[in-house]
Amino acid sequence: MARSGETMSEDKKDIDFSVERTEEEWRELLGEETYQITRQCGTEPPFSGKYYNHKGDGVYACVVCGAPLFDSATKYESGSGWPSFYDAIDAQRVTTRLDRSHGMIRTEILCARCGSHLGHVFPDGPEPTGMRFCVNSASLRFEPREES
Repeated sequence: MARSGETMSEDKKDIDFSVERTEEEWRELLGEETYQITRQCGTEPPFSGKYYNHKGDGVYACVVCGAPLFDSATKYESGSGWPSFYDAIDAQRVTTRLDRSHGMIRTEILCARCGSHLGHVFPDGPEPTGMRFCVNSASLRFEPREES
């Protein structure tokens, strides 16, 4: 589905991530909300995240490991209540796996470097990709583009 890492495993343990820690280390390193969303596959309430209506020019990176994931040029208003992007910066930065939680079948997106849960990707986005990467604000850190 996604033009990203094309993993589509149902288990995170099947994917090799270059940044690894124990769950205790993650919990200590991250705040409770960030831990619940990025490590326990949580979801923030719609329209509540700090980036859902953010308009800055720059890059949205993984809040856990700092890997650049999405460029603000691909961000758009989807009406979903979460930051939405039509593409990742690089197909290798985001990986996917099948998510069968909550009685639904969805495609979960994860940071390919550290395995943090980002959100989900859906095939209902705008051109040029037709994809909607629906991302939790708590999974992201915004880095403004430097003036040249």
